Amino acid sequence: MLSSRVPRDYTPNPLAVLLQEKRAAGRPILDLTVTNPTSVGLPTLSVRALAAIADPEGARYEPDPRGRREAREAIAAYYAARGTPAGGIDPARIFLTASTSEAYAHLFRLLCDPEDEVLVPRPSYPLLAPLARLEGTHLRQYRLAYDGRWALDLDSLEAAIGPKTRAVVLIEPNNPTGSCLSPTERAAVESICAERGITIISDEVFGDFPWPPRPEVLPSWSDERRVATFVLGGISKLCGLPQMKLGWIAASGPEGAMRDALSGLEWIADLFLSVGTPVQVALPRLLEERAGFQSAVRERIDANLTILRGPAGKRGARSPAEDDDPPFLLLEGEGGWSAVLRFMRPAAAAGSESVAEWALRSRDVLLHPGHFYDLPGEDDVVVSLLTPPAQMAEAALRIRDGWR
Repeated sequence: MLSSRVPRDYTPNPLAVLLQEKRAAGRPILDLTVTNPTSVGLPTLSVRALAAIADPEGARYEPDPRGRREAREAIAAYYAARGTPAGGIDPARIFLTASTSEAYAHLFRLLCDPEDEVLVPRPSYPLLAPLARLEGTHLRQYRLAYDGRWALDLDSLEAAIGPKTRAVVLIEPNNPTGSCLSPTERAAVESICAERGITIISDEVFGDFPWPPRPEVLPSWSDERRVATFVLGGISKLCGLPQMKLGWIAASGPEGAMRDALSGLEWIADLFLSVGTPVQVALPRLLEERAGFQSAVRERIDANLTILRGPAGKRGARSPAEDDDPPFLLLEGEGGWSAVLRFMRPAAAAGSESVAEWALRSRDVLLHPGHFYDLPGEDDVVVSLLTPPAQMAEAALRIRDGWR
């Protein structure tokens, strides 16, 4: 009765079962996986922002497949403020969506026939696979490798390209690794795509959250490109407002390629018209007020990275001799809300279970296992840098004390 695109097995994994048992027993859990900015004590909507959402203009319905012009101009101004060269992004090349997930879906529909392929990084966010499956698109992976820093394996990228490859997805910074491509890697990717006629999709939802001591702004693909390029953004991360449901696609590239792409994207967007008017009306104000939220997030990221680089762990670029047998290594990144920890040796108490299962069972600490993201190490885990620092510090101590 159901299509093959829908899963048949919804059996919870062992970690989820253990978590249910712990919560049913009333055990307090130190949850290091929460990335919902509205539930971790960060600044919320101001009175002025709430007033903008309640603006009477939001009661009018004047549908535009690309989204309200004033909202798109505010997004273009945001990119200009980030330093996008060549006059910034033309608002006519911006399309509003209800989420980044919808932006991916629109682009898969635009670029791919059934069975066509899109290349995605490994590791990366697990949501990409079901999104592609729903659109009948196949994903192929290229490798990111860690050796003191995350680097693109260009050989694996070129090997993954086939006759049905339509696009390469870049996630800048990557979720969960926090990595960005180097200038040399960016140039190589663009050259490969230009030679093969492949489109670039750059997911930059975490682009405003560099890890210190890096510059305020991480690299973007939003300037004029040699190939058709679609940059994804949204206020879920940019402003900490996932409940407002507004993202976007910003397009750049050669005029000829863009003409057909923009027409096709407009046709697709017109079928859905999914973004509510009130949030479109409020968007200029919401973007104006992003600084307070972003400052609080950066402070929290800094505090949590300091904890993870402290006595319980060590930095990925440092020598193991600098610390006294720490339980995990922080794999260094450049930005974003997540961090990868690589555990240094098996815990005597862990036996055959995963690090994440051991941490939850014996220390009441919830971590995301690395295999959720296709991380290479058996003992890799992922933590949220939005975690309140006191909670992160307590969890790190519990893990250190239990790992001995």
